[in-house]
Amino acid sequence: MKFCLACSGGGHLTELMQLKEFYTGKDHFFLTFKRPNSIDLSKTEKVYFVVDPKRNPLLLLINFAQSCKVFFRELPDAVITTGAGVAFPISLIARVFGKKVVYIESFCRIDQPSWSGKFFYPLASLFLVQWPQQKKFFKKAKYFGAVF
Repeated sequence: MKFCLACSGGGHLTELMQLKEFYTGKDHFFLTFKRPNSIDLSKTEKVYFVVDPKRNPLLLLINFAQSCKVFFRELPDAVITTGAGVAFPISLIARVFGKKVVYIESFCRIDQPSWSGKFFYPLASLFLVQWPQQKKFFKKAKYFGAVF
């Protein structure tokens, strides 16, 4: 089974990297945009860099095209993501082709849902929250606990 670990740089990537025990030894790759921590990650992991859409429709189309190219090159069985916008196109592509999408809501979201969470909730095959309080916003979510 091959995993695409897709997320924005910065904190989203930091949270996803905390799952290292899970993905180490499994076929995987990262999809993100260039930031210092993602550039550092690319020295030890397979990382594909795509444009950050930043809620811009034109950039979103560019990201979608880049994500299609990565998807068809790698053919992942599942996408695991902590969000945000950079990960939405590859997740949508994965679902269209019958692949699983696992979304993990941000640890910093306790009393309010994230923008990403609202978008990924209907798309995700499995929606995980790190705080039980988030279940009131995402009824079908599974409480996972903290990823660190």
